[in-house]
Amino acid sequence: MTDIFDEVGEDLRRDQLKRMWQRYSGLVYGAAALIVVGTGIYEGYEAWSTSRANSAGDAYTAVLASAKANDHIDLATSLAAYQASAPSQYALLARFRAASEHAAAGESDNALAAFEALSKDSGAAQDFRDLAALRAAMIALDSESLEAIKTRVSPYSNDISPWRFAAREAIALAAAKAENWGEVAGVAKKLVDDPATPADVRARAQMLQSLAASETGAVDNGAGS
Repeated sequence: MTDIFDEVGEDLRRDQLKRMWQRYSGLVYGAAALIVVGTGIYEGYEAWSTSRANSAGDAYTAVLASAKANDHIDLATSLAAYQASAPSQYALLARFRAASEHAAAGESDNALAAFEALSKDSGAAQDFRDLAALRAAMIALDSESLEAIKTRVSPYSNDISPWRFAAREAIALAAAKAENWGEVAGVAKKLVDDPATPADVRARAQMLQSLAASETGAVDNGAGS
């Protein structure tokens, strides 16, 4: 009798994980890159832009303030007009923010093209280009294969890259989409076991570990570590 209850409990747990993933995977795809370690760079540029006592900074702040609430297309359009005549650093910031607004509006093709262009802009700092490349990879999750995502993030997924957390999370999500649960488990374990992994990324990795374990019937020994 105990075995029967154990089997029922495991089935319920597996169904709960599936429902959780189905409910939240879209949010993860759209937002994950905004909350990885690279977000610090983006926020740093935001703080820098709003604190500059010059006309370009004031104009940038005015563009943000004048946007209609939740009208991402309107803000992206205004930012495009602003960046056309803005100093290089503000223009770069406006392009990044406009790309994010296109993503928030669900315009994946426009957002992907914008982030890819930023990632190849030789006039931008390397960290900024790297962050744009990772944002592009996250957006591409919905339309590209696991191997394509691996190729996109391969410069960042090694053990010493400061971007490895975002890169590995992208691979794990792409593997989950492809239902490659062995890959999901392996990559998620790397994230969980890495002591430098940010807490929010580790929490999502633990969720992916549990999801992979429920799909494969494996014993999940890492989710609580």
